[in-house]
Amino acid sequence: GLPSVYGLYGSILPILIYGLFSSSPQFVVGVDAMPAAMVGASLAEFGIAGNSSEALSVVPAIALMVGVWFLIFRLINAGRVVRYISTPVMGGFISGVGATIIFMQIPKLFGGNAGTGEIIVLISHIIDECTNFNWVSLILGLGTVVIIQIFKRFFPKFPMSVIMLLVGIFLTAAFHIDRFGVKLLPAVDSGLPEFIIPDVFSLLPHFESYFILSLTIALVIMAQTLLAANSYASKYDYKLNNNQELIAYSLMNFSSAVTGCCPINGSVSRSGIADQFGCKSQIMSITASISMVLVILFCTPYFIYLPVPILTGIVMSALLGIIDFKQAKRLWKCNHQELLVFLVAFLGVLFLGTINGVMIGVVLSFVQVVRKAVIPPRSFLGKIPGQHGYYNLKRNKNSIAIKNTLIYRFGGNLFFANINTLQNDIENAVTPSTKQIIIDASGIGDIDITAADKLIYLADKFTRMGIRFYITEHQGHINDQLRQFGAERLIEEGHVRRTMSLALRDCGYVKPYPL
Repeated sequence: GLPSVYGLYGSILPILIYGLFSSSPQFVVGVDAMPAAMVGASLAEFGIAGNSSEALSVVPAIALMVGVWFLIFRLINAGRVVRYISTPVMGGFISGVGATIIFMQIPKLFGGNAGTGEIIVLISHIIDECTNFNWVSLILGLGTVVIIQIFKRFFPKFPMSVIMLLVGIFLTAAFHIDRFGVKLLPAVDSGLPEFIIPDVFSLLPHFESYFILSLTIALVIMAQTLLAANSYASKYDYKLNNNQELIAYSLMNFSSAVTGCCPINGSVSRSGIADQFGCKSQIMSITASISMVLVILFCTPYFIYLPVPILTGIVMSALLGIIDFKQAKRLWKCNHQELLVFLVAFLGVLFLGTINGVMIGVVLSFVQVVRKAVIPPRSFLGKIPGQHGYYNLKRNKNSIAIKNTLIYRFGGNLFFANINTLQNDIENAVTPSTKQIIIDASGIGDIDITAADKLIYLADKFTRMGIRFYITEHQGHINDQLRQFGAERLIEEGHVRRTMSLALRDCGYVKPYPL
């Protein structure tokens, strides 16, 4: 809903502010399709004409509200959500965002207009835009993608994207390729933006809707930008301060609002270009901001020579680099369950949008945590003659069970969701010859009241069967928890021993143990 020059305004002060306050050394922000489209759709819904004085009042006020939401997110530590996102979920998410933007951009390769929405809508839009198909545009767009990918493969530091921009300007100036139906960038006014005080009162007629819209945009920006920035942090092994990032997102949207622009988002495509050229410092954002000042003062007359298909090819080349094919291939080889998580997160973003994709990712991550907690690693142990320690009977062919003894190792916190796993494993392994059961609890860091009650039940049950029952090797605070939950008689009745060796000695077994 804003004049196109505001895209440049949003690439000056907000980028500078983010570069100064961000904890990410390589992520890039700017005016981005997703929040811009959400604002534009809202303006259309309320009958606000594009480029009108009302649009020029409402849009920066929305950006201001988005900045306020980020301050609230910081106060409630909303950035913690990223801790609960696993690497496959994060990889699937960022790949889904990249693929979505590629589908948005495809029509511009062949002379059409960019789309918005999710994958089904985007495919339908691509088909509809085929009525504007132009062979020259397609050759220029695809040729740009192919050339940049070749140079990226063999000369990764060569700035081929800049060269292709210059090639596009030359083709237009020398051969007037616009006469063959190739779209060029529209004319853009020159001059720096004026500072304004956003008119929040312009939102009052539809305040409830704008309130929800600004919250939704803030969530979209946080999800996309925070996850993408963390993905780069994980890829290049550095720490990201999520709380500092939320402050940076707030300040960059405040700075956008005072220059009359729309909400600012993290840019996956720009970050992909920065990554392609090996940028490792926010000096790039500061430099980009200063460069944009020079561009908007002196270079805007040349914009009308830039072919849209070539620009689109540059963006799509960067986006291809963020789709994590390597991770998907690696997961296919080593862990199909993790691959499924990657694909569900990828398809969730592609079919349901960023917010729903993030929610699916969080749920998937929690499901992974629960699954691993409910079914932790566990094994029955024996001895290898002549060796110290106790060894998994299944994984070590030389390991032999101690006579009449079950030694069971449980490798996770013991609580209501997995105590039945422990019970079933032990009960199924008991034979008529079993005289003692020893639990190696060295991997148990915590128990709850349900687990404590079940341990009492098992101790009583096996005692009635004439089988000794021991819990060993655990840390001291587990005894404190047993007392706290009213299970102190496990300690008092001798079911708790410091080590497995002491438990075996209590049964009358001394080294070398009978096997």
